[in-house]
Amino acid sequence: MELSSVILTTGGSFGFFRLVNAGVSKLPMPESACRNAWKWRNISTSFVHSFITAIWAVLCFFLHPRMAEDLIETHSVFSHALVSFSIGYFMYDFFDMVLNQKLSQSWELLFHHIVVITCFGLSVLSCRYVGFAVVALLVEINSVFLHLRQILRMASLAVGTLYRVNSIINLGTYVVFRINTLAWMTRWLVLNRDKVPLLAYTLGSVGLAIMTAMNIVLFYRLLRSDFLKSSTREGKKEKEM
Repeated sequence: MELSSVILTTGGSFGFFRLVNAGVSKLPMPESACRNAWKWRNISTSFVHSFITAIWAVLCFFLHPRMAEDLIETHSVFSHALVSFSIGYFMYDFFDMVLNQKLSQSWELLFHHIVVITCFGLSVLSCRYVGFAVVALLVEINSVFLHLRQILRMASLAVGTLYRVNSIINLGTYVVFRINTLAWMTRWLVLNRDKVPLLAYTLGSVGLAIMTAMNIVLFYRLLRSDFLKSSTREGKKEKEM
């Protein structure tokens, strides 16, 4: 893809998610979510991005399997467009949070977005490491269930079979597509150290280290919230009986 195509795809993505956010605001909203309408719209928009990107990333490797053998040079226009599309979303979400949320509440995600935009931006502009970026986007498979969990909680549906099943799938996909994927990416970067320029290696290493730390903390929070606390409550009820 030429620079003009990258700008067009990224800008189109930015505009698309603005329209998605505006569309969500026109849809009926659960009464419990009205207390924070912005967050409801933001999470719903993020859910749409995750759903599209998860399918797109899998299709990239399915339609162009050679990319899995060479994550540095080999890629397709389809996969290059995916990375550009995601840059547009992360830019949109960055400005959405800056304009509507306090810095103390969003600094972790803002920093995450800066790292992703920088790394993905270098990838699409240089047309290198596109395959590596698509591997990183496989984490969006888990994000589908992670965002659905937030939507259910905001809609006061954090009880019952649907929430429980989603929690189990969420943790399972979290381990497989988030923690394991980041571990695999770190291993790949170390094994291919001699093929990666110092700047790219440094940015990749720092970015992966930050992502890994953030994801371990989030995994513990999810485990404690959805399973450890519920187990504690059940144990207390049994003692009372």
